[in-house]
Amino acid sequence: MKIAIAGVAGKMGKMIFAEVIKNSDIEITGGTEAMGSPLLGKDIGEQAGFDKIGVCVVDSAEKAIENADVLVDFTRPNVTLQNLEAAQKHKVNMVIGTTGFTSQEQKIIEDASKNIAIVQATNMSMGVNILLSLVEKIAETLDSSYDIEILEMHHNKKVDAPSGTALSLGKAAAKGRKTTLEKDACYAREGNTGARAQGEIGFATLRGGDVVGDHTVIFAGEGERIEISHKASSRVVFSKGAVKAAKWVASKEDGLYDMQDVLGL
Repeated sequence: MKIAIAGVAGKMGKMIFAEVIKNSDIEITGGTEAMGSPLLGKDIGEQAGFDKIGVCVVDSAEKAIENADVLVDFTRPNVTLQNLEAAQKHKVNMVIGTTGFTSQEQKIIEDASKNIAIVQATNMSMGVNILLSLVEKIAETLDSSYDIEILEMHHNKKVDAPSGTALSLGKAAAKGRKTTLEKDACYAREGNTGARAQGEIGFATLRGGDVVGDHTVIFAGEGERIEISHKASSRVVFSKGAVKAAKWVASKEDGLYDMQDVLGL
């Protein structure tokens, strides 16, 4: 199987490369960085701190995916959408780990999945995807007298809030309650807010230091509280999931999938 990596010199790009080279059945055929990057033209392996692989960093997905089966993309929404156009043109399936899409941008991804197979997930770790399943089940089991709050913390360079994973957890809770996050979400509280509305799904966002990703879902009832958490101490869990998703989606026909599909959950 042949993989291209968007943003190959970024934190996640390097981690994904390091995971891919552990797999003898996967070949890296391309990697991108932004125009003007000093890494353009450098060997992908060398820039990641490994031996040369004979493939250079290029400035567009169009060039990187010429011989690829799958493009793995953990970049930014505007970059991912540009790469998506190239992937459709060349019939290359995608793994999208980018977060922060608007509803209109998400619609573009959904439309693209009619032409190619896409695995899109806000978090590709096995632990978080098990957490999503548990949150949905707990929300389905408990009645609305249990207040749901979602707390997340990430490093101080993260640009979107709440995190994509936190939003996915909120959607899982809403699905369990047979409602929608659009209807019941509360993203911020300040000043004299009044009593908490029953059925509300609240979010709290923390940013600081080099935290990879912490998520806690709280079900607070009368006289008891259930808290279920996932803490990532390394991005390795995300890169492992991304490579697993790439292997899974390589032979799929068109469609939009997530890590629940990849993991059989």
